Amino acid sequence: MTKSPAEKIRIALVFGGRSSEHAVSCATAASVLEALDRDRYEVVPVGIAKDGHWVLAPDDPAAFRLTSEHVPEVSTTAPSVIVPTSGADRTLVVHEPGQPPRTLGEVDVIFPLLHGPFGEDGTLQGLLDLADVRYVGSGVTASATMMDKHVMKVLLASAGLPVGPYVAITDKEWRRDRAAAMEAVHSLAWPVFVKPARAGSSMGITRVTEPDALEAAVEAAREHDPKVVVEAAVFGREIECGVLEGRDTDPPRTSELGECIVVQNHDFYDFEAKYLSADDVRLECPADVPADVAVRIREMAVAAFDVAGCEGLARVDFFLTEAGEVVVNEVNTMPGFTPSSMYPRMWAASGLSYPELIDELVDLALARRLGLR
Repeated sequence: MTKSPAEKIRIALVFGGRSSEHAVSCATAASVLEALDRDRYEVVPVGIAKDGHWVLAPDDPAAFRLTSEHVPEVSTTAPSVIVPTSGADRTLVVHEPGQPPRTLGEVDVIFPLLHGPFGEDGTLQGLLDLADVRYVGSGVTASATMMDKHVMKVLLASAGLPVGPYVAITDKEWRRDRAAAMEAVHSLAWPVFVKPARAGSSMGITRVTEPDALEAAVEAAREHDPKVVVEAAVFGREIECGVLEGRDTDPPRTSELGECIVVQNHDFYDFEAKYLSADDVRLECPADVPADVAVRIREMAVAAFDVAGCEGLARVDFFLTEAGEVVVNEVNTMPGFTPSSMYPRMWAASGLSYPELIDELVDLALARRLGLR
């Protein structure tokens, strides 16, 4: 799809959502709203409230910034937005109480800024595919498989990529015989990290150092997701690599590497450290790693991107052990996307500014064909 230079690209930002990462998604939207070039884009902000209500949100970055004093949230009282479900009619329609429906017209591309389930996990992507609407980022399969930490590890390991030791506990297994589920975890070395299988931003994660604390940690993770993954701790440095889809038939591109270093007050890189306690974490980019290790990490990042079938963007997280081994931790199909987040920072260090990165992602989405690919 091409637009003439005189035509503005009509872009809808979709953010908020039903997951526990609602506020993080709002913060991402605030940053993108502020960075979009209004000479190039006509912007339609669409928020999804915590109850799943789609609304026409204000075009106001300040309303959605996340700080220690302000946790943003999409309002349920804003005008409702009805989204298309058929390629025959791709218009957005607004409903307000006591008013006739009004159309917002079609959009050229949607930028899904949702984190977590019911947005980042292929559900929204499937809806957009049904309506033949172009969107930024990965499609249904990559979004779904990389959101589920268990499925992700199975897929990456099957391709020969190294993943750390883990145990998955499904809802049925936990309800049927929780003692057996916990016994399976005892095969891992302590400490372990207990995580919701399909959540992000370190929501619901507990570091467990002894068996007596395991059951409570699983229950805490199950508040976010009935499926839980328990990972053996991998001791080493946390190194990240940004990946961008290549143009046309070009291979994926990789950024400078970044490193997350928790310097105080936290046992690991948890939610508060990521978003509310900037002084407790140091993000270094470029990461100080040997040249041969950097090459290996970049190659593995591209391999993970390709194995998953990612499109647009992904951040691939690694552990670099003291013995020099590289272990894949996660693949994030919609990584944190504020200017201070690691993914944009890595690309800024690689010569691609935040506004330029947004432009690149939109261009990739506009160039992508509709339907199966």
